[in-house]
Amino acid sequence: MKSPNSHHTFRAGLLTAMLLAVASTARPADATASLKDAYKDHFMVGTAINRSIATGTGGGRRSRELVEKDMSLVKEQFNQITAENDMKWQLIHPREGADGYDFVPADAFVQFGESHNMYLVGHTLVWHSQTPNWVFAGTNPPPESAVEPAANPPGRPRIGGGFGGARRGYTGPRASREELLERMRDHIHTVVGRYKGRVKSWDVVNEALADGEGTNILRNSLWLQIIGPDFIAKAFAYAHEADPDAILRYNDYGLENPVKRKKLITLIQSLKEQGVPVMAIGSQAHVNVATTFETMDQALTEMEILGLPIHLTELDINTAAGGQRGTGADITANGSATEGGQVTDADQRLSDAYAGIFRAFVKHRDSVPMVTFWGVNDAVSWRRFGTPLLFDGDNRPKPAFDAVIRVATEPAGTPD
Repeated sequence: MKSPNSHHTFRAGLLTAMLLAVASTARPADATASLKDAYKDHFMVGTAINRSIATGTGGGRRSRELVEKDMSLVKEQFNQITAENDMKWQLIHPREGADGYDFVPADAFVQFGESHNMYLVGHTLVWHSQTPNWVFAGTNPPPESAVEPAANPPGRPRIGGGFGGARRGYTGPRASREELLERMRDHIHTVVGRYKGRVKSWDVVNEALADGEGTNILRNSLWLQIIGPDFIAKAFAYAHEADPDAILRYNDYGLENPVKRKKLITLIQSLKEQGVPVMAIGSQAHVNVATTFETMDQALTEMEILGLPIHLTELDINTAAGGQRGTGADITANGSATEGGQVTDADQRLSDAYAGIFRAFVKHRDSVPMVTFWGVNDAVSWRRFGTPLLFDGDNRPKPAFDAVIRVATEPAGTPD
């Protein structure tokens, strides 16, 4: 039998339930679940951060207020960070000589991470892009075949250059092998040595594998042309000298593609046979919404034969219509990869893709100690027009965020 106040009690309880339901549907970012807590028994969950976040300063598209919210989101959600740009050669060592370093932004990154008890990753020491032209310059005339014409033929691979350099890359007189090796050694010893014991992992060599179906294993970069294929082994040796305790990674994109993955396996097996101290594989995972559990599961399964930890280093999922034809990460191709508006049902497809690949990560958690998103939210993403991340530009969690959180409680390897 109901008490005299039971009707009012029922109404009050119903109102409370409704309010709780509304609150859970329209929750602010600061009330969300935490990625780092949800996956604490599986792997670290990290993000790349830009200079504004590391220093707490506004600028460009982000006001000081928005940057402060970005910083709060990083602290709430992640336990590992990577410097998006400020440890690349172009930014940290723009000018030749001992006085040519600029450590201020990188120091701010390290201080930010240490003050919030985060695991720090350095990105990157040797790369064909975002390397200043002076690194390759010398007195040796380049081979005639290496001098590109003014109008680059369609599909012709580009070398050197990148951010802050000439569009076609450096084509002038070149350093000798010995000169370039000395510059590499100085750079690596100086940068890794400065952060010894503080930056725990380094992307030592980035994107050295050739794209496409050809038989070439290595990209035709200036590092390869001037030094030879042992430039990779030399870079790892120098990094190990500078910090014997750091985890040294080889990092590349498109490893979801079987052809590129086969080249990776060939390269790493060769390095291991030579005793090169490569200690982890960095798989960037710049993928699209067509990427499934099966695709990622197969990629991780094949890479596991190398016997090395697999770090997912630059995760994002492109929802732009123009980015659904491949999983490349070339900077010069990024514009076309984010054109054409969004794919149909972008939110649902993004959620499905993230759920599938996180199921694969959980299934392979014994080999995957770290998953890093390439950016905090869509507004600061290098592919912002492809809205590829779990948080929108106002740091609100998207449906894909909830999908990823749900996966953390599922049985490992659940395919759907």
